[in-house]
Amino acid sequence: MSTFKIIVYSDDSTVRETVKKSLGRRLAPELADNEIIEFATADALRLYVDSKKVGSKTRVDLFILDGEATPEGGMGLARQLKDEIFNCPPTLVIVAREQDAWLAGWSRADGVVTHPIDSFGLAKKVLDLVKTPAL
Repeated sequence: MSTFKIIVYSDDSTVRETVKKSLGRRLAPELADNEIIEFATADALRLYVDSKKVGSKTRVDLFILDGEATPEGGMGLARQLKDEIFNCPPTLVIVAREQDAWLAGWSRADGVVTHPIDSFGLAKKVLDLVKTPAL
């Protein structure tokens, strides 16, 4: 069984660490172990996506993007990923306030959670995203 590959983007190392701890080693018994790849800059994430040809040869199962990252937020990045990757994996955006969920909708994010990150809520949202069949 291969790994379940999760890309985490935030300029804040504490956000990345919280996401990693929240998701643990494995999301569910029927899924493979998590392989979490962290990015502190949007440019590094784009370079990885471009070099790995995500969506064709190399599999990514989920993008978790910090909408509050600076200088480039995860919402714009989510929209770019959705526009540029054929059959883009699900994207989850972390926003500052519940009222910002509409912006995540603009970004075409598949899911939204808020800061501060609730570990159980994040894990549940991720499971919901990955267990929902694509339309």
